[in-house]
Amino acid sequence: MPTESTYPKIEIPNVDLWEFLFERKDKQFPDDKVIYTDPDTTRSYTYAQVRSTAIEFGKGLKSQWEWKRGDVLALYTPNCIDTPAITWGTHWAGGILSPANPGYTPDELAFQLKDSGAKALVTQKPFLKSACEAAAKVGIPEERIILIGDQRDETARFKHFTSLKNLAGTARYRRTKVDPKKDLAFLVYSSGTTGHPKGVMLSHENIVANTLMIKVAEGGNLSWKGGKDGRGDKILAFLPFYHIYGLTCLIHQSMYSGFELVVMPKFDLESFCRHIQTHRITFAYVVPPVVLMLGKSPLIDKYDLSSVRMLNSGAAPLTRDLVDAVYKRLKIPIKQGYGLSETSPTTHTQPWEDWNKTIGSVGRLLPNQTAKYMSADETEVPAGQTGELWIKGPNVFQGYLNNPEGTRNAKTEDGYFKTGDVGHQDEHGNFYITDRVKELIKYKGFQVPPAELEGLLAAHDNIDDVAVIGIYNKEQATEVPRAYVVPKKGVQATKETEKQIMDWLAAKVASHKRLRGGVKFVDEIPKSASGKILRRLLKERALAEEKKAEKAKL
Repeated sequence: MPTESTYPKIEIPNVDLWEFLFERKDKQFPDDKVIYTDPDTTRSYTYAQVRSTAIEFGKGLKSQWEWKRGDVLALYTPNCIDTPAITWGTHWAGGILSPANPGYTPDELAFQLKDSGAKALVTQKPFLKSACEAAAKVGIPEERIILIGDQRDETARFKHFTSLKNLAGTARYRRTKVDPKKDLAFLVYSSGTTGHPKGVMLSHENIVANTLMIKVAEGGNLSWKGGKDGRGDKILAFLPFYHIYGLTCLIHQSMYSGFELVVMPKFDLESFCRHIQTHRITFAYVVPPVVLMLGKSPLIDKYDLSSVRMLNSGAAPLTRDLVDAVYKRLKIPIKQGYGLSETSPTTHTQPWEDWNKTIGSVGRLLPNQTAKYMSADETEVPAGQTGELWIKGPNVFQGYLNNPEGTRNAKTEDGYFKTGDVGHQDEHGNFYITDRVKELIKYKGFQVPPAELEGLLAAHDNIDDVAVIGIYNKEQATEVPRAYVVPKKGVQATKETEKQIMDWLAAKVASHKRLRGGVKFVDEIPKSASGKILRRLLKERALAEEKKAEKAKL
């Protein structure tokens, strides 16, 4: 029998995100509560300021660009405290937000712009060149590229988002009503093994449901008030807002629950520690590579991190060694969670009180969900046995944009999402994720499709054949992409050739897709009779090479 969540069922209101956040009757914190803070500039937004800025932006979209229900606004920017107002202003106008990785090359961004049907693009000044190049490829005019952040375009060719509001006559515009169950709030892009990213369609109901589910999961341990300074819990936000982990767990949770979010544009260990010390951060969502640094880096000793009451790690499994090392050093507990873009994202997390009882587990199934582990022939396996995790609930996505076949393969007729992750549950209802059915490489929470890298590398003049796999890097506590290359006849398999291939690819892809696992030269790529690359054999080879190297060190 499928496993039902052990949490009491919660009511998911039939409202869109605007009504959920800004027209609620149960808000406990005041309108002047500071929600988003930029620690470098001290610029901030209160709840009321986010709401008013979002409305003005939404009116600007309607008056200047005739924004319609279902129009897509693309976001190509690092974390910025302007992002929430842009997000909900787009929703106010009936639109859909599609965030893109600011590390994307113009070609990668252009694919997302075209696939999503984006009508306009929001970026920051340092990213204008790539943004313009991508927009030109898909026919988005320059006047529909606008800026957020503190830097303005001195040429005045590109407007700042603040100039898209405060227009005379916009008072006549009203909020566009949407259907929470059917209308999309977000189009986030998740890489597929076919090489092209897939547009994950998330409805307003999906995000409303997951925001409420996360609140239940934290079990009242986080508060908008109280603490030594009376300002409540403060969450440090470095996880990217263009990723569903950051979108829901950071942006939406903070606005719904009244937490202050101290926003970093990107992760940097020294800034991370300094902000914790300066702002007395109490909670942060992290990923295993950050946990590794907290356990090992000598930099940590320069800072007082004692205000942190809990860390929540996601994106990849954590080992007991890592959790124990951090607790022994800093007395900071770390619980784990699990989720996917297709589930909005959080489906499981460890309760605060259980963080050290089931290390290695991703915790319990959150409210209003059903889950089961399935065998290769799609029959359910009992507790304790290994299978692929399938999940059903109000947080499960609507499908993949423009990809009915992908949707059919991922979702069953009765609503289960096939996660592609393998694991089991124990007799106490704790879930474990141990492997992946899918061949995606997971680098620090980012998905890297091997087929995409293989497609690019195959075009290299010095490469005859190629296969890409993920190998685990202990120093970084993450998988990294490695290419196995059959060189063209006459090409020397040297360190110089390896570096040339790595540098060549690095210029063509986003940072997380680089060959951090290096290049290995081989005589042939193992393949099945039908021509499919046998990555399993390459993984076995990589493990054997690693063991041999470790023996050589002894």
